[in-house]
Amino acid sequence: MANNSKNLNLEKDKSKILNRLKRLEGQIRGLQKMVEEDRTCSDQLTLLSGIRSALDATADVILEDYLYACKDEVSTNPREFSDIIKAIKLARG
Repeated sequence: MANNSKNLNLEKDKSKILNRLKRLEGQIRGLQKMVEEDRTCSDQLTLLSGIRSALDATADVILEDYLYACKDEVSTNPREFSDIIKAIKLARG
């Protein structure tokens, strides 16, 4: 039963991640349009800041899913802990 619960949570997060990515896609298109229309640098940078924040939030959801999926394996396989540390560093840039 716990595995079904984990799968449901991952599917829910998958939907959340895809929705976030679609919003990000729209924001990036908006930024492209702003550049094409010679909008002010301030407007462009404001939108770019929002894009970065949204991308970081999406990365957090993906990382959280990864950590939840691997947490049971870490206690039985020390190598998994190293993989988790690498994933955290990758997510943080």
